[in-house]
Amino acid sequence: MDKSTISNQIWPASAILISLSIFFGLIYPGVVTLINQSLFPVRSNGSLIIKNQKVIGSRLIGQEFASEKYFWSRPSATSIPYDGAASAGSNLSSANPILLTNVNKRISQLHQYSTSSSEPIPVDLVTSSASGLDPDITVAGAHFQVARVAKARNLDEKIVYDLIEYAKVNRQFGFLGETRVNVVELNISLDEISKL
Repeated sequence: MDKSTISNQIWPASAILISLSIFFGLIYPGVVTLINQSLFPVRSNGSLIIKNQKVIGSRLIGQEFASEKYFWSRPSATSIPYDGAASAGSNLSSANPILLTNVNKRISQLHQYSTSSSEPIPVDLVTSSASGLDPDITVAGAHFQVARVAKARNLDEKIVYDLIEYAKVNRQFGFLGETRVNVVELNISLDEISKL
């Protein structure tokens, strides 16, 4: 192959590489970002929860709550609870002794704070999600915690049940997933009610 043939191939290939890099590296992401920021500003910025001009969380990532005054989130499988950079499930099978030990430990902890030791515990309160970051619990998981939260905050249980009802998110499109409650938003509502 002579030099002129090589240069005839290099320049068109270089031009294509440069133009595709500019289009897919700058123009396309810029247009998509502009559209997202214009049409979906909250979602495209991470569905952040802002309180008193401070970011206190995201609707998409759970947080760990240890106080009896708060609804507890689904257990996180990440090494640092709800660390978005370490998203991962436990990958333990249902027959794995480590999983069974963890579940039994969580059941014991929940029964310590439950008014009825025979009340069935919703499975989402003792198992972690596939991402380890799940921000939601089932309505049953929220109802299981009402007595503890109401007692710790000296609130009527009906008020707490009403907060759950107000915070419920229905199935997507009416059939996908389960009806659920975002724990961070529910706990924010609790704090607001307690201030009144």
